[in-house]
Amino acid sequence: MDKKVRVKLHLDRDLLKALKEEAKANQCSLNNYIEKALAKDIGNIPNEATKAAIEEAKSGNLERIDNIDDWLEKL
Repeated sequence: MDKKVRVKLHLDRDLLKALKEEAKANQCSLNNYIEKALAKDIGNIPNEATKAAIEEAKSGNLERIDNIDDWLEKL
């Protein structure tokens, strides 16, 4: 992440307490812990290339692989 921006959040007190405890247990700042947790969660969202591959797979227009060794040799 190249650029940082300041964001004001309203959090539940118990959630904030838990976040602070986890940050301390992971020996990092609260800010760093929240940033890593959000990045990990966002990382699970497929990018455009992955979305296109998923759609291609759903369409059924994929090459059938009957023998993995033969297929690997063609690569």
